[in-house]
Amino acid sequence: MSKTSLPAADHATRLREALLAAAFTADGLLELLGAPAYAALARSETVPALRATRGDAPLDTLVRLFLLQRPVPAGRAAAVLPLTECVADGWLTEADGEVRATVDVRPYSGPEDQDWFIVSDLGCAVGGAGGIGSHEEGVVLGIGGASTTLAGITVRRPVGSALDVGTGSGIQALHAAQHATRVTATDLNPRALDFTRLTLALSGAAPADLREGSLYEPVGTETYDLIVSNPPFVISPGARLTYRDGGMAGDDLCRTLVQQTGDRLNEGGYAHFLANWQHTEDEEWQDRLRSWVPQGCDAWIVQREVQDVTQYAELWLRDSGDHRTDPAEYAARYDAWLDEFEAHGAKGVGFGWITLRKSAAAAAGEPSIVIEEWPHAVEQPLGPAVEAHFARQDYLREQDDAALLAAHFALAAEVVQEQVGLPGAEDPEHVVLRQNRGMRRATKVDAVGAGFAGVCDGSLPAGRILDAIAQLMNEDPVLLRDRTPQAIRLLVEEGFLEPLPPGGRMTG
Repeated sequence: MSKTSLPAADHATRLREALLAAAFTADGLLELLGAPAYAALARSETVPALRATRGDAPLDTLVRLFLLQRPVPAGRAAAVLPLTECVADGWLTEADGEVRATVDVRPYSGPEDQDWFIVSDLGCAVGGAGGIGSHEEGVVLGIGGASTTLAGITVRRPVGSALDVGTGSGIQALHAAQHATRVTATDLNPRALDFTRLTLALSGAAPADLREGSLYEPVGTETYDLIVSNPPFVISPGARLTYRDGGMAGDDLCRTLVQQTGDRLNEGGYAHFLANWQHTEDEEWQDRLRSWVPQGCDAWIVQREVQDVTQYAELWLRDSGDHRTDPAEYAARYDAWLDEFEAHGAKGVGFGWITLRKSAAAAAGEPSIVIEEWPHAVEQPLGPAVEAHFARQDYLREQDDAALLAAHFALAAEVVQEQVGLPGAEDPEHVVLRQNRGMRRATKVDAVGAGFAGVCDGSLPAGRILDAIAQLMNEDPVLLRDRTPQAIRLLVEEGFLEPLPPGGRMTG
């Protein structure tokens, strides 16, 4: 890995044109390497990709230079790249008739199939030639699973201003530049700001306002329509690695970031974070996170995974390569991690997503705060589902039971019904409604719920449908009306039913 001075972006446009001309794109890589070698590269295994690039085609040369970080003959590089400019600007170094890349340049496909490039330190892209365990203080990582997760859950709509806190190599700022008039990106590590500048320039995006500093310190009291952050959320003893270790006690960095967001969001604005939080003996994790939500904000918090403290410590000790050190040194560091957790009474660590939205209803003392555990598969991008979630919360906040019974609903698209029971049984043991999009939720419903959902096409109000079901099932319609609104509310909240306003479908 290299921590030399970084390239200049003076001729980034010409470099971008050369990369695109050689099909150095996400699609081009998949076609050249094939699915097995492409997948192996994501696991930091480079041998299949080396075998696939033994030719002398332009794309072979670029893959070896920028992804595999191998030297190539200067003549081959000159046939593909504006070599003089690349060397002068610092993208490449030349010696003894060969050239080497000074940074990792990784093709990345945007949400509308844009051809982008993420620039990071050598060996620090996920699947980079150095692989996991080669990281050291101050390096800047490329794109990984956390980055793409955050990009996928972010609500994408035209906004005036966006802020990327802890920008790293600039992935979130790059996404935001597509729909925000003004993008600000901050990082405690000045090297990260330089990489963000390169990522934006090489991807053909507008430059961002880059500011050095921790959390919200660089932006003062400025406010934004969108805030995103993939912060250094790892709960660790100390702050050895800037890209992952927050340097605050326990989960204080994530808590501070979330709590301070309320003052930085404009009305209607969204904030999206990835975070870790402690599970302690004396507090429910949901209560812990509820206390983080700032006044004036609605929140949707999803816990995706929980690890006990030993699993968590081992994960991040491997990430930094400590398992390859002297056994006594490894044991001492492992012990220090467990000391850290013991000091805070932590028994486990949760990982997930936190989304905030500034709303007038929350400011008036009626916030919608949904905290749930959902470790199951979801369909990215989830941004539209996130926006729809908050639209449903707005709707439900305004409807009492009488209003729900007078409303019209439609079964959401991609919802299917499953009947579960013993083979040959006359009636199913239970009925499950299952979504095939977004969060891909499933929920059990009784006979009334299944019948209600099955006939919801918007033509009749909910109360009329329940009256018909009561007649078919020989039930008291008044009692059925009394007990059903809560079930309707849950089906709406989880996205199985869509309220239909006069004139058409509900839009998120």
